[in-house]
Amino acid sequence: MNDLAPTAQATITRLANGLTVVSETMPRVETVSLGAWVGVGTRHERAEENGVAHFLEHMAFKGTERRSAQAIAEEIEAVGGHLNAYTAREQTAYYAKVLKEDSELAIDIIADLLTASTLDPAELERERGVILQEIGQANDTPDDVVFDHFQAAAFPGQPMGCPTLGTEASVRALSREALAGWMRRFYGPANMLVAAAGNISHEQVLALTERHFARLPGVAPATCGPGSYQGGEHCEERELDQTHIVLGFPGIEYRHADYWAASLLSTLLGGGMSSRLFQEVREKRGLVYSIYTFVQPFNDTGLFGLYAGTGERQVAELLPVVTEELAKVQRAVTPEELKRAKAQTKASVLMALESTGSRCEQIARQIQVHGRVLPTEEIVARIEAVTPEQVAGVAAKLFRARPTLAAVGPLTHLPRLPAIVEKMAA
Repeated sequence: MNDLAPTAQATITRLANGLTVVSETMPRVETVSLGAWVGVGTRHERAEENGVAHFLEHMAFKGTERRSAQAIAEEIEAVGGHLNAYTAREQTAYYAKVLKEDSELAIDIIADLLTASTLDPAELERERGVILQEIGQANDTPDDVVFDHFQAAAFPGQPMGCPTLGTEASVRALSREALAGWMRRFYGPANMLVAAAGNISHEQVLALTERHFARLPGVAPATCGPGSYQGGEHCEERELDQTHIVLGFPGIEYRHADYWAASLLSTLLGGGMSSRLFQEVREKRGLVYSIYTFVQPFNDTGLFGLYAGTGERQVAELLPVVTEELAKVQRAVTPEELKRAKAQTKASVLMALESTGSRCEQIARQIQVHGRVLPTEEIVARIEAVTPEQVAGVAAKLFRARPTLAAVGPLTHLPRLPAIVEKMAA
């Protein structure tokens, strides 16, 4: 094994089989969060296998060579632990949180899921039904499905624009061999890392990982096509009390020099009760209950957007007000509001250090994105270095691109994309 870097906060080692292990010891807590992060997700899927990453994530919990699905649940809950997973566009994660004395059980179970899953045909058919119910639930939740419409319109005809859950048709068509093939192609040391944070030493994590992940097969590093933002419109008429809207633009990738300026722009524009959009749209005009902005970075592209839910008639007033605020922030950002945004962002970063789960997730993602763990002091310094002029400049760069509009609900009074483009150009 080779110690790559003991950072100010974490230690990273690459094992002889190529598996990366990163951990941070937090001696004053009684718990440990740990897991395996696989660097593949929806954007690595072919069109005919949309949803396979998520389906496999479900099936990993449905039985291994040593444990039934019930045994997996009972063993982790017998020690008061929590076991979960998620699938995203660029990664799939399997993770647990346990008391420090149960760390070996947790890592044994996670390794078992990823190296000895049986993909039992009967369980697969039952879980197919569960996922179809999950898709149905998402489709019945307008403030969820509008984000799928937004992603599809921003990245049309690309895996990046496909739903993480898959579609009803694609999930019905996925075979056991498709799931097994996905695991064989990607679930190996070249695309995986083990991360841990809590009351555990790096030496303990290494020993447990070497013992329980020895069965990982060699695989080629995962590749995928570039994400190509296009922009456009995807609006769905429904009989609802509200129109749910996502308006967005091409954003900033993780490693871009403007990443923190874009994050601060999101915070001051729509990141809290003092933000411009919350104050203008909700407090002064009463047009919404919920409005917020978001940044979604990826490895080679990104999205910047805002969500709002409003009444059928109020939508006609809402979007012009929103676009006017997007225009204003390009012209000037005050030192006072940037100071508030920096305080919010730094507090979020620093508060996450107190949670083993948040810290484990953070160091895992930083290794995947940057190849190293970013010291907290470096992150804070980057936040502090952002100027009002930089934030306004990023806003001008982002908001002059072709927008993407997604909406679900009553559409009679919704301004459509050409009107929004005209307003943004004015």
